[in-house]
Amino acid sequence: MLLSGSLHAQDTTEQKASSAKEQDYYIIVDIPVPDGIELEVGGLAVTPDGSLGVSTRRGEVWVIENPYMVGSRIPQFTKFADGLHEPLGLAYHKGSFYSSQRSELTKLTDNNADGRADGYETVVSWPLSGNYHEYSYGPLFTPEGDMLVTLNLGWIGHGASLAKWRGWMMKVSPDGKMIPIASGMRSPSGFGYNAEGDVFYGENQGDWVGSGRITHVEVGDFVGNPEGLVWSHLDGSPVKLKPEDIPDTGLPMSKVAADIPGFKTPAVWLPHGLLGISTSDILLDKSGGEFGPFSDQLFIGDQGLSKIARVYLEKVNGVYQGVAFPFREGFSSGILRMVWGNDGSMFVGMTSRGWSSTGKAPFGLQRLVWTGKTPFEIKTVKAQPDGFELEFTLPVNESVAKDLESYKMSSFNYKYHHNYGSPVIELEDLVVKGAVVSTDGLTVRLVVDGLKEGYIHEINATGIKSMEGMDLLHAVGYYTLNQIPVGEKVNLADIIETSNNLHRGHQKMNDPPLTKAASANVTAPPTNSQQKRVTVMPSTWSKGPDQSIVMGTKPGLKYDLEIFEVKAGSKVKITFNNNDDMLHNLVVVKPNTAIEVGEEALSMGLEGSQKNYIPNSDKVLFHTNILSPETSESIYFEAPSVPGEYTYVCTFPGHFYVMQGIMKVVE
Repeated sequence: MLLSGSLHAQDTTEQKASSAKEQDYYIIVDIPVPDGIELEVGGLAVTPDGSLGVSTRRGEVWVIENPYMVGSRIPQFTKFADGLHEPLGLAYHKGSFYSSQRSELTKLTDNNADGRADGYETVVSWPLSGNYHEYSYGPLFTPEGDMLVTLNLGWIGHGASLAKWRGWMMKVSPDGKMIPIASGMRSPSGFGYNAEGDVFYGENQGDWVGSGRITHVEVGDFVGNPEGLVWSHLDGSPVKLKPEDIPDTGLPMSKVAADIPGFKTPAVWLPHGLLGISTSDILLDKSGGEFGPFSDQLFIGDQGLSKIARVYLEKVNGVYQGVAFPFREGFSSGILRMVWGNDGSMFVGMTSRGWSSTGKAPFGLQRLVWTGKTPFEIKTVKAQPDGFELEFTLPVNESVAKDLESYKMSSFNYKYHHNYGSPVIELEDLVVKGAVVSTDGLTVRLVVDGLKEGYIHEINATGIKSMEGMDLLHAVGYYTLNQIPVGEKVNLADIIETSNNLHRGHQKMNDPPLTKAASANVTAPPTNSQQKRVTVMPSTWSKGPDQSIVMGTKPGLKYDLEIFEVKAGSKVKITFNNNDDMLHNLVVVKPNTAIEVGEEALSMGLEGSQKNYIPNSDKVLFHTNILSPETSESIYFEAPSVPGEYTYVCTFPGHFYVMQGIMKVVE
């Protein structure tokens, strides 16, 4: 009886451990926003007394007292400043707030101590073309008291530097002198320091950007998008490359950069749709353990998927590289800014208007608070001459950690080209040949065959459990291997390899047709997809379609046609024009299944971009491919024979929650 009871208790403990969720370790707390305040967060800054400054896209700066909601008091909102032009950054320095508006860096000061700014001082201004996409970000103060700002490219069907220094990081001195630092930026909405004090910036998928990423920025760097190089000839430019120096071959970025001096490749890639779709802020964990076991690591916000990723960096042969993991999802709106509170919690500022997100609220302000419990995670991944060393937050079960079947590895890359985004290319399985577990159970060294410099490596450790039977909270990470270190390799003769490893081959996951399709940026269709995507009018339609529909997009992730009507069984042609500045498709699905199909597309992993985010599902009736901005595609189909309201939806990650319309089928 006692033995049976003990076993039952153990089973219950292990079951509870295995079902651990993110919220068990990090709690999201809403900060209530008073009615009438549209707190579309553009910037966050904490003052020495613990108050929180918030700039909004509507041109206001608010100061929130007691944002921690200590005791029975509720937060107190005071409007500090207004009349600004979409300030997308905020900093507090020596008694004043600083914010980057569209056309200038502004110093805001309360000179008479009444709680409102009465001093609006232009530190420096820069030209604008008037293009809506010319966002400005920052500032980030340097230890010397200078400020860094970044300037977004405009958009004319592609990114374009229509005004001086657009696509650049600039340094601004306290007296307003502006000096160019680096070029090649597309949408540099987030930048910050790592533990060593080096500057990194985050980039969004787009033209010349296959996926989100963070890059170490130094004076004179070119970081990828050539549009800003139209200003490299100007006096003071530390970048000497010209737009014509950048080839448009579609090869991986690392291969192109190898032949171009000054071309800085990303330190860490954030695979699109998996770790986010719109990279935003970068925040260093300098809490010394007050926010969990990830001290000195980076947290990376994402606006589109309303989530935060975690990045561990290391330097190999003088080059930064590292691994990215999921960290916390479920925020109420699209994350744009993150900052530490005086109590060690993280403030998260959000906005959604025009940049729709999985978080359904139009804006939000939340705190992320550590519960004090240690999650079972892969804490760090470090490159080795023959593989990777995984460090865990808790000791692992030795037997499963030695089992090579506990791991799966692959490598892949993205195209570097002028097109918007990229499918995953060169996806390849890798062989895990050995696993060495440390005596304390906190590290496992994996011997991996087929590592590639300049490629992203997916590390899947789903089979690992802790000594207490816990599953990893996040079992998959993505390591960007820029340099393979030198050093001693593991002697495989000293490792007892499992027989399960013998049948595992070093083989391509892409068969030739899929690789060919990926290179053309079209899908290798799933089963029955040929009938679901017909782009040439059937020869049997001698009189043409019964009805032709032309559809485009509107700002805010919307089709410009919200509903249209067709007769059951009729011949239909839909022409979808993607006149937006991001990727979209059009997928007609069975009634009331749009969200389900979108979530299936989101779960496709690395194959999603290769298959145009079209899941192999009978709920999908007809579809276009993913279309780049300013492109078009027509599809032909016979309308369903059963009347009803059939949804059409964009299944691109994060878009499907809001980008929908109705095809009404009638008798």
